[in-house]
Amino acid sequence: MDNESSRILSLGGGSLLIAWQLKDKNVLIVGGGEVASQRIESILTANGQITVISPEDGLHPRTKLFIELRKDRIFYHDRKFEGPDDLFGKHMVLTAVDDIELSRKIVAMSRERRIPVNAADIPELCDFYFGAQIRDGPLQIMISTNGNGPRLASLIRTRLQNGLSGLEGEAIIKVGQLRNKLKERAPGVGGQLGRERMKWMTSLCNTWPMEDFARLDDTLMDKLLDEGWNEKKRVPIPEELGLVPERIDLPYVFASTMPIFPTIISFVAGALTVISLLSYRERS
Repeated sequence: MDNESSRILSLGGGSLLIAWQLKDKNVLIVGGGEVASQRIESILTANGQITVISPEDGLHPRTKLFIELRKDRIFYHDRKFEGPDDLFGKHMVLTAVDDIELSRKIVAMSRERRIPVNAADIPELCDFYFGAQIRDGPLQIMISTNGNGPRLASLIRTRLQNGLSGLEGEAIIKVGQLRNKLKERAPGVGGQLGRERMKWMTSLCNTWPMEDFARLDDTLMDKLLDEGWNEKKRVPIPEELGLVPERIDLPYVFASTMPIFPTIISFVAGALTVISLLSYRERS
């Protein structure tokens, strides 16, 4: 059996990692403590509409601040969860309470209505998990341990965060703007033109250092398209646009001569070793 066949046969045991579009969807959060405040921040980032149900004396200071400052997105009810009527019209339900039995009831009611639900700190009741996340504008990276080791996920996030330059989010924004400008010059979906656009953008992203994307403005984008896309379909180097290389101490960039993958592989191997040791100690 070849390696690809073995890999396919071994698939399983993980979660489906997706970017869930929650814009203007209604999300119920039962509870108002620290975990609830974290859930509120995550949903606000995704532009969701939030209903918080919790007695006021159970609100974490940060939850109170969210409720006070984001009345445009958060509807607050100073009471306990009352039953199925609280689930009406909701697209997602999150419990963040210390009462396990209440969480179980809410999960059961949500599943009866086919509403995706997450019960904080009770992995077996969750339809999905909130992993440790790295956010930088449009860049979002999630690290999930499938509910096995949230603290390890946090440690992994810190290591990965330290491996980023801080320019990635801005660079992604600029690449998105450049793609839109290119589509205006070469409109259409699919076909030969679409393939040429994708090939040119791919070559550009594979060639340019990350920090140079972050330095693009409208004038430079137009110049890049004028000199690169028209007729010749070539990728100008940054210096052709007047972008003088800067001496920036960046641990990793796309065009770096120090590949990131061996470092990540070494780190993941180390993390798996830690997990194995922890599992061994629990069995001993």
